[in-house]
Amino acid sequence: MSSERQGASTALLAVDTGGTFTDLVLLKEGQIRTLKVSSTPEDPSQAVLDGILKIFGITDVGSGKDDPFTLLHGSTVATNTLLERRGAKVLLVTNRGFEDVIEIGRQNRPQLYALVGHRLPPLVMRDDRVGISGRIGPQGEEIEPLDLEELATLALRIKEHNAEAVAISLLHSYANDAHEQIVAEALGDIGLPLSVSADLVPEFREYERTSTTVVNAYVAPIMSNYLGRISKEAGATRVRIMGSNGGVLPVERARKEPVHTVLSGPAGGVVGALTWAERSGRKQIISFDMGGTSTDVSLCPGHPLRTREFEIAGQPTAIPVLDIHTVGAGGGSLARVDAGGALRVGPQSAGAEPGPICYGRGGSRVTVTDAHVWLGRLPASSFLGGSETLDRDAIRDPLGVLAAALGASLEETAEGILAVADTAMERALRVISVERGYDPADFTIVAFGGAGGLHVTDLTERLGAREALIPPDPGLLSAYGMLASPMTRETARTVLQATDDSGADDYIDDALAGLALQAWTEMVEEGSDPDELSTTLWIDARYRGQSFELRVHAEDWVERFHNLHEERYGYRRDGTAVEAVTLRAVVTAPAPLLAVHRLSIADGPPPTLSTNVVYGDREIEALLVSRSDLRLEHVLEGPLIVQEYSGTTWVPPGWIVRPDLWGCLHLTRGLG
Repeated sequence: MSSERQGASTALLAVDTGGTFTDLVLLKEGQIRTLKVSSTPEDPSQAVLDGILKIFGITDVGSGKDDPFTLLHGSTVATNTLLERRGAKVLLVTNRGFEDVIEIGRQNRPQLYALVGHRLPPLVMRDDRVGISGRIGPQGEEIEPLDLEELATLALRIKEHNAEAVAISLLHSYANDAHEQIVAEALGDIGLPLSVSADLVPEFREYERTSTTVVNAYVAPIMSNYLGRISKEAGATRVRIMGSNGGVLPVERARKEPVHTVLSGPAGGVVGALTWAERSGRKQIISFDMGGTSTDVSLCPGHPLRTREFEIAGQPTAIPVLDIHTVGAGGGSLARVDAGGALRVGPQSAGAEPGPICYGRGGSRVTVTDAHVWLGRLPASSFLGGSETLDRDAIRDPLGVLAAALGASLEETAEGILAVADTAMERALRVISVERGYDPADFTIVAFGGAGGLHVTDLTERLGAREALIPPDPGLLSAYGMLASPMTRETARTVLQATDDSGADDYIDDALAGLALQAWTEMVEEGSDPDELSTTLWIDARYRGQSFELRVHAEDWVERFHNLHEERYGYRRDGTAVEAVTLRAVVTAPAPLLAVHRLSIADGPPPTLSTNVVYGDREIEALLVSRSDLRLEHVLEGPLIVQEYSGTTWVPPGWIVRPDLWGCLHLTRGLG
């Protein structure tokens, strides 16, 4: 075992809530313990608290205080609140005449060829947008003062609207936030969550800034209550929340700025995939996370890619997030035959309740998981490491209904379900690789999630990727990634300074130093060791007159921008002024280093059993092997099923699987 840094007396517990299961990974005294419990969609916090009880083997959460631990939590609560449109009633305070910014947007056509396009309605209805007097100019100058008498009545107007949260977004607050802070102070006693745009996104582009502020306000009451219960009842000495940018943040900040958690769970998976891939000597990867309700994919050319051009449920959010693409294809995705007689799979899902038919919880519609069970690729007798048995017989009649509608056999229908799901996931993989100019042959697909190992060989072959890699405990990798994630804090400021502006260099240097100090101070106040903090400075730059920016390191930023622009667009303009649009400082505290077990060298073949599976419309014999029995230098040929607690890996004929020193499985095409 490779020993890595961890607090001597404090255990680390990572919890990832998902649609079907809530995953827990406990690191205590150098040992890792894992657990999956059924999610509780009606109250996601209940599954978290139940899981904490079970993994510590205690009967009262409060008694866990005698066994101190830090809780790292990734949640889909904010994501689902937005997708399901069940957030708070928000009142938006903005400048008079700009109440419709969030509805006008960028005037993009959502359906290019539709005579009448349809967009999701804004999160704040027209009657709940309040325009007030006052105006700040683009240089931070006050053009029109606030009306103090108007502000004195603003709290009463908000109460009349029965608002549950307030978003404040005024023009050019990135240059001068004085007006926003005065408005926030005037509303300080109303007892509602306040989201202030200058605190969340001190950057230009009023639509994206306002939309981000509204999204934060929309999910704030629900997230505050949810995280408040977790903090109060979990028994943890410290609670950290996984952020959408791949770092963790204090629970207090997550309650105040929950917009930073909209990709909380998937971000942990990307970090975990990179962590294991780098141990195995693979730097260029595509992470492939197939869970119960969706599949998340992300391209990492040696490092995770981040973006600020992110949209969820039709709402732009200008916050730093890992560049993750999601499709509605998971183990619980429902199969159906449409009006034209074609087989469809997803995006509707069976969820945690009732779940797939084979779970025996009342499900009646065939899912991707049911198709795997019917074909024998997910053995019914050894689900979750043998702790549960799946009901294969219950699948027969519902699958027969689909088969009759398609005029196919039960086996052909089940294989068709998997093929349709694979097509949707292949599209997602191509969007983030081929369509961005990357050759999949240069990348390894790292598969995880409960269902990732069942599909990764087919997708690797379809995409033409180099190989597939399955980390240990793949169904728990998002939670593991939270253990491996650093603490981060990013500060930003729009400056709009060009290289031909007088004094621009000194202005940029001073502004970067101020941002770095602000982020460093906030990290120290949140409990980070100042001696362990590192700072990275970035500049979003563009040629003067352009509409969008490229992000480059602040050191020698002008030349870096020319080079990146040429790499991205095929040309450069060395004689054109380069504009520093937004400055950023990212301060990072190192992640806890985790214990890693090395495999011993094999002293003989692993014990195996045999089972029958359907492959290519015919029944064949496949070997069953437990992942815990695999050792270094084992080389096994498909057809083969590798079983473990959190996931199952299907190795079809013609494929070879090899474990490496760290226990990762490498899947490649054989020579035959």
